[in-house]
Amino acid sequence: PRGPSAAARRRNPFSSLDNAPQRAAAAPHPPAAAPAGGDPSAAPFWQFLESGCEEKPPRRAEPAERSDILTLSKDLHSPLAVPKVPSSPRQEFPADWSIKTRVLFMSSQPFTWAEHLKAQEEAQGFAQHCRAAETTLPQSVQEPRLCSELRCAFQQSLVYWLHPSLPWLPLFPRIGADRRIAGKACPWAQDEALQHVLMSDWSVSFTSLYNLLRARLCPYFYVCSAQFSVLFRAAGLAGSDVPTAAIAPTTRGLREAMRSEGIEFSLPFLEESRTRKQKNSEESLETETADGLGGGSSVEDAGEPAPSDDDDDDGSFSWLEEMGVQDKVKKPDTISIQLRKEKHEVQVDHRPESLVLVRGSNTFTLLNFLISCRSLVAMAGPQAGLPPTLLSPVAFRGGTMQTLKARSISGRARVQGGFEDVFSLEVLGPILPHTLHALTLVLGPAQRGAFRALLSPHEPSAAFNSSTAPPQEAVRHDLPACGLHPKTLDQLSQCPTLGKSSIRLLEMKDYAYTWKA
Repeated sequence: PRGPSAAARRRNPFSSLDNAPQRAAAAPHPPAAAPAGGDPSAAPFWQFLESGCEEKPPRRAEPAERSDILTLSKDLHSPLAVPKVPSSPRQEFPADWSIKTRVLFMSSQPFTWAEHLKAQEEAQGFAQHCRAAETTLPQSVQEPRLCSELRCAFQQSLVYWLHPSLPWLPLFPRIGADRRIAGKACPWAQDEALQHVLMSDWSVSFTSLYNLLRARLCPYFYVCSAQFSVLFRAAGLAGSDVPTAAIAPTTRGLREAMRSEGIEFSLPFLEESRTRKQKNSEESLETETADGLGGGSSVEDAGEPAPSDDDDDDGSFSWLEEMGVQDKVKKPDTISIQLRKEKHEVQVDHRPESLVLVRGSNTFTLLNFLISCRSLVAMAGPQAGLPPTLLSPVAFRGGTMQTLKARSISGRARVQGGFEDVFSLEVLGPILPHTLHALTLVLGPAQRGAFRALLSPHEPSAAFNSSTAPPQEAVRHDLPACGLHPKTLDQLSQCPTLGKSSIRLLEMKDYAYTWKA
């Protein structure tokens, strides 16, 4: 059978699940799913193995087809299809600061407990979120479907806050979103007065979030524009004792504009690369020197390390004067010297290595810089005049409460010797770092300590897993009133260890985690 068309793959994965084209009545893949809290009919299991697939209308499954279709799910259990995971299970997985667009949980236990929440349970979940109530669940829930506390905690974990709120537009991701936004109604595109109103309202919300962060009432938040994203973190998170802001990807022009505003920042990946090269160079020189002395050859024969482009050049040409040829050799001008110094910075533009880290009081200067930054809002194209998206785990002025889309999927997979039941729970939307951890706290007891999760990260945000604290710092501050579960807060307080990568496979077995980045 043919897979989804190119148009289906481009379809916005966050669009309404009830507005799919009615053209798949003859599709050879029968449905076997039930969306949580919605229509009991659902889409075929194979569809959720690819992100952004088009929704198919429900129809009754035929037994003859069912076993053939769901053999596709056997790949989920194949050793070749699943990447290797660390062999040493741990009680906690590392913090992942990338934003996930989709997570598919799989388990041998059904996820029916996550379906059809009662109105009271949904309301209780919202209330628990707004009041930052901590829910304590037993290690194992024997009857998840009858456990109201579990279902309320699940609803609580799906909540996030967004600004601006334009239901007809996909507001995340923003990088590379022109194709999905094109053709949508954007009345502000040609109306400067309306653009001014939107940006004024956005600035109030942005400032509100920053004030909450400085007061340690908001643990972190994201600013997502069409060109780059910014992650603001409160003091005490990611091993830093001061507020931090990470920007990725960046360009030389943006960095120069920040320097001109007096914003001090670092390039962690470039600095790490320089340190590593310098260390390797020193070790190589020591080895070659030792070999040369031991073998009777001169140091010159061993050769010296090639000069690094990262070496500082002060622009001095005194050595030409010593040779008496200072007037006969054309010396490079100041601009050429500066370009040579910035060679590596320019090479990493638009790449994860271009991540910029701002610390301490400079984050306040960055706030004012971003509010007045012209490149923050697209001047042309489908996103012209549209303010950046603000994503937060807690309420803020002008923010709108949103919930992630969740649906359960069931089927049978062909395995050696017969078939086995396959149960899955798919979560779609901007899945923030605390949400992933909160979901694992709920799924552990509900699935009896065993599940597997396939994660789809928003690639530009993976760079946020860079370390934010100097090696000697790693000081932790308490953030008791920031709205996160204590265990989630403990995880996010640790120094990032994933670098430029993000977790793509997370597995729990006997209540212990393994993962693959």
